[in-house]
Amino acid sequence: MTSSPRTSSSTGPRALASRRSVLGAGALGASALTLAACGGSGDGGEGGGDGGSGDGPSLDLEQRGPITLARGKDTTGQLNEFLERWNSEHPDEEVTLIELPESADEQRAQMINNAQAQSDAYTILSLDVVWTAEFAANQWVIELPEDHFPLDGILPGALETGKYFDKLYAVPYATNAQLLFYRKDLLEEAGHSEPPVTFEEMWQMIEDVQAKDDSILGYGAQFSKYEGLTCQASATIRSNGGDLFDAEGAPQADSAEAVEAIETIRAGFEAGHIPEEALTYKEEETRQAFQDGRLLFQTNWPYVWELAQAEDGSSEVNGKIGVTLVPGVKEAGASTLGGANYAISAFAQNAGTALDFIAFMTEFEQQRDWMLNTTTPTAMAEVYEDPDIVEAFDFIDQLRTSIENGVVRPQVVKYGDVTQAIQDAVYGAISGETEVQDAMEGLQERLTELGD
Repeated sequence: MTSSPRTSSSTGPRALASRRSVLGAGALGASALTLAACGGSGDGGEGGGDGGSGDGPSLDLEQRGPITLARGKDTTGQLNEFLERWNSEHPDEEVTLIELPESADEQRAQMINNAQAQSDAYTILSLDVVWTAEFAANQWVIELPEDHFPLDGILPGALETGKYFDKLYAVPYATNAQLLFYRKDLLEEAGHSEPPVTFEEMWQMIEDVQAKDDSILGYGAQFSKYEGLTCQASATIRSNGGDLFDAEGAPQADSAEAVEAIETIRAGFEAGHIPEEALTYKEEETRQAFQDGRLLFQTNWPYVWELAQAEDGSSEVNGKIGVTLVPGVKEAGASTLGGANYAISAFAQNAGTALDFIAFMTEFEQQRDWMLNTTTPTAMAEVYEDPDIVEAFDFIDQLRTSIENGVVRPQVVKYGDVTQAIQDAVYGAISGETEVQDAMEGLQERLTELGD
């Protein structure tokens, strides 16, 4: 996962539930933000699978008893409440939380080590959404019975992140998507009553605002060479009708749609609509520049809303912000999805209990409480219609639309190698180190090699 902001707050669930604006980091620690953001992993793991879609290992799905849940540290306290709720009703099938390191790479490494040792220490694994293919192909997790979970109620984009070769290996419980945050006050002063839909419209608005105040910078997003850049590239290419891989998993990074999408971002840098410093932006650098009043637009995760609306003097833009969908090349854009899913280790004991616990975590009550009390978007569609959620989240409709239209990053076994190749090529293209066409043709060759 991407590095996430380290924030802390004493704000509790009751206080959050009573507030109008909770879609932010106020009640979140680094772990919860990381779960919801654009995840990433290190290098591609070596595993025992063949990389295909074989039947894989099987467990006794009737076996019951105590289980463990392996995931990053829960700093919200909400997960412990859920565990207490489950354990009080299932004294012979208690769930013990095993908290792994905060770093996503370290979490993944420990899960892989556990799998390669064929240890039953971990029962349920909380997987970043980009790990599904790797863990399924290497047969480190089992295929799950779809009729055991309320899949019809899960947002389609989120559900897709739990599948590999159209088979279910992980069930989403948290999801997320990016939005475009903008200075509503400055746009109105420049004569714009509506936010932009496309990059071209956004470039024009930047010029209009800068004509009145040339100290304001234009657009910022996660353009540093890290996982966030893979998120931006995947989303921008999709917004132009392309994808880095086709439905069969063949790379198409040098397609006309992909090249045009990356050229759009490069043009933004060349024209000064995107400041050169944005090449160093991760989530927090983007947020801070916007919150300090330096940026007109930012693409970022929903946690930035509450921080930007702070009234303690830490924000220069509180009360001046609008929210809309991210821009696209020719029409409304699409966000890359973040999130985390529950899978069952292929070497676990008591898989029957594990199935029921995952089903418990996807029930409406738990999904609603998680979203309301941690401000992390959940995967169940019905939650987004709950009156308390609608009241608490200022832009619930835009968030749901962004998730429903979300882009799933490449579902490939060697994801670590693939994302590194994407970052290298796209960064070279948008920074001007390489011509866009050459960069994308080079990426096509590299992705083809990785697939051989």
